[in-house]
Amino acid sequence: MDNPKLALVSPSKDMEEQILQYKKEHFDYGDMQVHGTGGLAYYDNFDEWLAHINTIKDMNPETGVRTSTFFSKRISDGKLIGCIKIHHSLSDDIKSGGHIAYGIRPSERKKGYGKAQLELCLEFARQIPLHQVIIACDKGNIASASTAICYGGILTDEFEEDGVIKQHYTIELT
Repeated sequence: MDNPKLALVSPSKDMEEQILQYKKEHFDYGDMQVHGTGGLAYYDNFDEWLAHINTIKDMNPETGVRTSTFFSKRISDGKLIGCIKIHHSLSDDIKSGGHIAYGIRPSERKKGYGKAQLELCLEFARQIPLHQVIIACDKGNIASASTAICYGGILTDEFEEDGVIKQHYTIELT
């Protein structure tokens, strides 16, 4: 797919049905997490998850870091394609996870949406303003790594966490 058209939208109550369908598709596919959603997989109650997302938008009381969470919505039909979150800074508690975490719904993977979504998030990062961002991914997640590399991501760290080799890709935004 050439240059898929997406827009980043903040989660809201009127998106509940779409977001729950997005979550269900991940679980039906066998995913254990719903990357980039601020823990959507761990909430049984949508309103509690939404309250959490709205709280951390101002300041996460656990980490002291602001985090913005967005869904990427396909402009042509309004379908939620992916989710991406960005930490406005890093604390020691979340440093291993990097600034940006993202995911694409299983039925829309390998269509260029990950890159389009990251490009929109990098534009937002420049406005915060951040001068560089770190993206973390499992070493085996070639799609996530190639998405970061596409925007100038340089492998800057490799480490083990919970028995999994993780990588950090740093993207300069200046």
